[in-house]
Amino acid sequence: MRYLLDTHVILWALVDSEKLPSSVRAMLQNPAHQFFFSTASVWEVAIKHERNPGLMLVSGKEYAEKCSEMGLFGLPVENKHVESLETLRRSPNVLPHKDPFDRIMLAQAKVEGFKFITHDSLIPGYNEPCVLSV
Repeated sequence: MRYLLDTHVILWALVDSEKLPSSVRAMLQNPAHQFFFSTASVWEVAIKHERNPGLMLVSGKEYAEKCSEMGLFGLPVENKHVESLETLRRSPNVLPHKDPFDRIMLAQAKVEGFKFITHDSLIPGYNEPCVLSV
């Protein structure tokens, strides 16, 4: 199985945070799975690090390097992913979701046939079968 990890899930894994669910820890240790990080995550980290390096302790470059060291594969943002954004629909009775980084990663997972592992409680409101909420 192939998985795309949300930015915060990777950050938790990098520092071995107690916030990282045990189910995800077990998945990460299973060699039968492939894990990916999005270029959008690198961009997100770079922006947050530039704005507040005291809160985002790693730069985008460091984040990408650490992802590679963890054995994660990079997933570039392609036109087909951007085009897939137009297919994402939220249920009318859920809170709005305005995070463009999460939206593009969700679109990437959808297009590539990956499961998108996230802890963001707003992502399931898209009702996409590729979402794995942890």
